[in-house]
Amino acid sequence: MTKIIQPKKQKNIFSRPSSEEGIWSWITTVDHKRIGIMYGYAAFFFLLVGGLEALLLRIQLSQPDNNFLSAAEYNAMFTMHGTTMIFLAIMPISAAFFNYLLPLQIGARDVAFPRLNALSFWIFIAGGLFLYSTFLFGTAGAPEGGYLDEEVSRLASAPNGGWFGYQPNAGLKYSPGTAMDYWAIGLQILGIASLVSAFNFITTILNMRTKGMRLMRMPVFTWMTFAVSFLLAFSLPIIAIALFFVTFDRQFGTTFFLTEGGGDPVLWQHLFWLFGHPEVYILILPAFGIVSEVLPTFSRKPLFGYPAIVFAGFGIAFIGFGVWAHHMFASAISPVAQAGFGLSTMIIAVPTGVKIFNWLGTIWGGKLTLNTPMLFALGFIGMFVIGGLSGVTHSVVPADTQQTDTYYIVAHFHYVLFGGALFGIFSGLYYWFPKVWGRMYNEALGKIHFWLMIIGFNLTFGPMHWLGLQGQVRRTWVYAEETNLGFWNLIVTIGAFILAVAILVFMANWMYSRRKGEKAPFDPWDARTLEWITPSPTPVWNFSKAPEVKSLDDFWYQKYGEDEDGRAVRKDTADDLLIQLEEEGFNPDEEIHLPSPSYFPLILAFGLPFLGYAVIYKSIPLALIGVILLLIGGFGWGTEPLEEEFESAEEDLVNTEEDSVNEEESPTNE
Repeated sequence: MTKIIQPKKQKNIFSRPSSEEGIWSWITTVDHKRIGIMYGYAAFFFLLVGGLEALLLRIQLSQPDNNFLSAAEYNAMFTMHGTTMIFLAIMPISAAFFNYLLPLQIGARDVAFPRLNALSFWIFIAGGLFLYSTFLFGTAGAPEGGYLDEEVSRLASAPNGGWFGYQPNAGLKYSPGTAMDYWAIGLQILGIASLVSAFNFITTILNMRTKGMRLMRMPVFTWMTFAVSFLLAFSLPIIAIALFFVTFDRQFGTTFFLTEGGGDPVLWQHLFWLFGHPEVYILILPAFGIVSEVLPTFSRKPLFGYPAIVFAGFGIAFIGFGVWAHHMFASAISPVAQAGFGLSTMIIAVPTGVKIFNWLGTIWGGKLTLNTPMLFALGFIGMFVIGGLSGVTHSVVPADTQQTDTYYIVAHFHYVLFGGALFGIFSGLYYWFPKVWGRMYNEALGKIHFWLMIIGFNLTFGPMHWLGLQGQVRRTWVYAEETNLGFWNLIVTIGAFILAVAILVFMANWMYSRRKGEKAPFDPWDARTLEWITPSPTPVWNFSKAPEVKSLDDFWYQKYGEDEDGRAVRKDTADDLLIQLEEEGFNPDEEIHLPSPSYFPLILAFGLPFLGYAVIYKSIPLALIGVILLLIGGFGWGTEPLEEEFESAEEDLVNTEEDSVNEEESPTNE
């Protein structure tokens, strides 16, 4: 008889959240799947906020000499739009995929450090709330003779120095007030969250792979998680140092970036872009991994050139640290440096091209199924190629100098980060929707979402190339009618609102399908990787017994063999295998011990914003609150039990009956 292992009923706060419902079970969870889901919802909320900020920008630029936003409000909106989309939307959406899928793809029951995983999520939430609290508590100003009036709206009280925070423009001398302090400290907090995740994922991949899961048998998505984790580990300390310099300049009178004090403003550009360009690959490599999973499944072919794609991903990550100064060709770097970084910008296109041709090789000759995930994957390839080609033009120094600070650059990086990263993310959201919720999404709504997005995206960002080449300058809130830029700006704004409609369609599909979608069959896509050998939605224990891997795409080869011509042929035993896997997935035959839930990561994480407020307002009471929360979180973390006791379903039934008898015999107070 199969023995079902369930959480042991407990009388304290450490009851297993997966066996309960309610908000407390989510707040205290350390289950990587729940943390991934929370990451996804929080990041999508910030995506909506960042999108709303973008729509405000586009309304302002929809016609010449518009006064919908003031200059101060415009600066705040484009600063918060860029910061939000990069640090609060796309990065954490990628983290949602990493959290949910990484242990499943390598055959593990959880990540290496489950509570650190929860800590990472709550630090991310704390950092996002801290950053956006500037709209409530922050102040923005301008030096004497600047454009700001004495009274500014709350909309203009947000950080206003650009997501890149160029110094000394974003320093205290030229950006008084507290808004840019919120920006600098908020990014520090968010950086801690990403670093914690990075080391957790690296440790998980190196130490927790199931039997037979060699490195070169790992799915490409897992490889890209590995690469992104190393990028985070090596790039975030660079921006952390730069942000410490900014905070000390603004709060304690140092002059790291002020020339009159012996500082160097160009130092900020070097430090920021030495982080900023690897950051581009932190954003895009997860989409590379997603597409590398979707294309083989819907082409019914193995991924073409698996080793080449893996090494190309790490090649991109490595070379990405050597191209930062192509963002600085308009600054005072030497011609020799310009030539060197121009060459490195050409070189990094090589591993990127390898990936693109491998994806095309996967599609070529395949039996394509154009479901919504596949459509978004194909859209990703097309849009990313356009963004990549416009990016390679930056390697030509004279052309780059002309393109800098024009809308040509805006078009380029949106084709990479929206047409690339976000299209890949939507492909993954649809692909793994049955895995997460156990239901199928609405295919018709999914395709409407795709076509609205592909049309709206190209209407929005395609004309920006032409606007930039015609001279429209970035970061300027008005343009004169005599420039004849009004028509294409109006088209861009229309495209932005079509994108907004596309997102609304996606939200409607998601909410409807979660509740009323058809029940997902086991292995709905005839997939290749280990996450699909578990029931959907995934049980709390992931695997009823640890899988053993014998080849790359092991699940596929359990279902398929080859005929004499080398073509895949489904085995007669494949359907029986799926039935067996589904039954085993719900009925583990061994005792499974999972980490107990904890609220201490939440307490520890929310100590950090109080320390940030203490620095900004030089408040000892706020600092004490922050330190106390850190101490409570840290000591509580160190003293609480690590694992939850589990017992069989039969024992749990006996205990439940005993509890019921005891409750009936106990007196009641009326």
